[in-house]
Amino acid sequence: MVRDCYTQAGYAVRFDWGPEGADAVAPGAAFVAVVDVLSFTTTLTVAVERGIAVLPYRWRDESAHAVARAHGATLAVGRSAARAGQVSLSPGSVLRATGVERLVLPSPNGSTVAARLADAGATVVGVSLRNAAAAAAWIRSRADDRPASPGQRAGGEAMAAATAAAFGGGTVAVVAAGERWDGGPLRPAVEDLWGAGAFIAALTDGLPVPARQMLSPEARMALAAFRDVAGDLPGALAACASGRELIGDGYPDDVTLAGARTDSVAVPVLVDGWFVGAR
Repeated sequence: MVRDCYTQAGYAVRFDWGPEGADAVAPGAAFVAVVDVLSFTTTLTVAVERGIAVLPYRWRDESAHAVARAHGATLAVGRSAARAGQVSLSPGSVLRATGVERLVLPSPNGSTVAARLADAGATVVGVSLRNAAAAAAWIRSRADDRPASPGQRAGGEAMAAATAAAFGGGTVAVVAAGERWDGGPLRPAVEDLWGAGAFIAALTDGLPVPARQMLSPEARMALAAFRDVAGDLPGALAACASGRELIGDGYPDDVTLAGARTDSVAVPVLVDGWFVGAR
């Protein structure tokens, strides 16, 4: 049971980290944005740009092979194991792939969070730096001007009732997937903080409600972090720990693709367990 103080109740836009953070802020949200810039949601965005449906999967093991076979899908292999023509978690491999229509994409971070949310009842959207503006615009386009119900105005939800009308009476939870230290503990990854902030900036731009009233303190932190590096995202990605790791391991193109704010119009939405392009 998550204590009420951790749900960020009373705010229309909420932010937290990893699977446990998703458990805290996602229940009751109308939309959940999952952010894993290096590299799950970047790879996911590239796949959806190319018309590929993606099944997020927690593990890269024999069960993943079985799931891929059952769905007639391609299974993404590990980055270091990929050979020419094979698809991996690397967004470049998806960009170059041919003949792939369905992809099972294991990831211990973004994919795990997305799969965990599959049955949560919210609309789950994959967000990267490439498509942050498009994802935010898609969510806003589905909002309406209906006032919040009397039940929403009660008690601790008074502020949310006033602000969530911007999203059709609902709330938006933003979950940064983060990375993992050796041994399993969550490593908050600054690139996911920036991706979340880019999405929050686009989501709230021009709304007539002050950010302090609409955003939880945690969401305002993500927004401030993004604004700090917005003038040089490629440079910031290359300099951060995750970017340096990928570059050092021989994958500089993955970092470049993740930092390319291409104004992508692809919005991956989780439908029946698969991410497909929003309609």
